[in-house]
Amino acid sequence: MIKLLSTDFDGTVIDHFSKPAVSPAFLEALVALNQRGVLWAVNTGRELAHIVEGLREFSFPVEPDFVLTAEREVFHRGPNGLWQDYGDWNARCVEAHDVLFSQAGQLLSDIHDFLTTHVKAHAIFEGDRLVGLATETDEEMDRVCEFLERERGRVPGFQFMRNTIYVRFCHEAYSKGTALGELGRLTGIPPEEIFAAGDHYNDLPMLDGTHAHWVMCPGNAVEAVRLTVSRAGGYVATGHCSEGLVEALRVFKAI
Repeated sequence: MIKLLSTDFDGTVIDHFSKPAVSPAFLEALVALNQRGVLWAVNTGRELAHIVEGLREFSFPVEPDFVLTAEREVFHRGPNGLWQDYGDWNARCVEAHDVLFSQAGQLLSDIHDFLTTHVKAHAIFEGDRLVGLATETDEEMDRVCEFLERERGRVPGFQFMRNTIYVRFCHEAYSKGTALGELGRLTGIPPEEIFAAGDHYNDLPMLDGTHAHWVMCPGNAVEAVRLTVSRAGGYVATGHCSEGLVEALRVFKAI
């Protein structure tokens, strides 16, 4: 029995190229699942403020119980109704990333040099810290990711998460998958009762069967996601975005 839904947002729940952007059937399913006590976590690459805007923009009939943001943070609602850290995961995450970036100075400098000399891309900084990058095309991002995969082993724990033409640098211990695993631990819900859905590279850590037994991807998912879901015994839908979500929930007999 599924007790927790973990869904990516853009490209999985939200179809930015269709009207309506969210399938009415999925909204009905959310209401029905909520009434049965099934919890919903939005597991997104968006920062907290950005996902709050997105939830408000699309006027969901059910509020998520949790938001897992920036591909690694875990939030739940506090007594005042505002999002707050759930446990000490976020504090540990910040500490681990501070240590990682302090050790990765030369690697990050080499990455920046690669961007300026080999591809059309721009670096993304937070203060003076290089935290990610964006390319102009998917093909250029493919080249960047090949470079990052070759070089990242120079710094233990260094990883990157790709979503379309964007990459975020991160500690390998903190991802959409491990954040979902922590949420399962905090709520007491085992992987056998968790459903996860995603469409892009940064969703891979929650779709390999480790943190969620019930995994799926919509028909618009990238090939790497489709393969990962298939290997985990999950469901590759034909419908795009939330239409595919409804397909999977029906196949898994959740609705």
